[in-house]
Amino acid sequence: MFSRCYMTLIFTLLYVPILVLIGISFNDSRNPFAWGGFSLRWYDKLLGNSNLMEAAVNTLWLGVTAATLATLIGTLTATALHRYRFRGKPLLNGMLFTVMMMPDIVMAIAFLALFIALGIQLGYFSLLVAHATFCLPFVVITVYSRLSGINPQLLEAARDLGASESRAVWHVLVPALLPAIASGWLLSFTLSLDDVVISTFVTGPTFEVLPLRIYSMVRLGLKPEVNALATLLLGLSLCLLVVSQLLIKEKK
Repeated sequence: MFSRCYMTLIFTLLYVPILVLIGISFNDSRNPFAWGGFSLRWYDKLLGNSNLMEAAVNTLWLGVTAATLATLIGTLTATALHRYRFRGKPLLNGMLFTVMMMPDIVMAIAFLALFIALGIQLGYFSLLVAHATFCLPFVVITVYSRLSGINPQLLEAARDLGASESRAVWHVLVPALLPAIASGWLLSFTLSLDDVVISTFVTGPTFEVLPLRIYSMVRLGLKPEVNALATLLLGLSLCLLVVSQLLIKEKK
């Protein structure tokens, strides 16, 4: 009985605020505590807000590219760490965990100092490098954990049956890693969308991201169209989750 009540409380705390947000986004009234009827008014205003829409497009593009880059490099890194023995491997593993535990403000200052020292103009490229870098350890650890659970004899059996090294990797290893790769990509995409601290330090005047735009708006009062935007982003995240699960199921 206690465990059931505890789980109910946990799910209530997790999902009730999201359901309230979705409901408010369809409320015709500006007052979130007064229901003025069902309306798409704030979605229409959102589409007419060019600054907010531009920031949303920038954020989505940054999230996709940073997650893809982090997933590609992270998967290759995890494979190398799992398959090969080399000097400094324990140090590299420790550095990955250090980056994950490091406060965002420390990483932000480090990235800013690096870009200034290299003469890199702050903007999309600096954001891409920073986001891909802090997402990289999450992908490496996710894929590495999956690699540790795969029987190495599967690749040996494929090669014994006449498959080349590349063919064995593509048809045996990649399908087995697909759930971890998809999870790493989705996690990286979410982290990129959610980042505020690092983006504040390494963004430039020519490329505005959504979290910073919303933060500047909230200081002047939260506008109802932000609720509509949050609902759309939630829907996008759910769609990506469904697509990834369908791809994983198809590969299986």
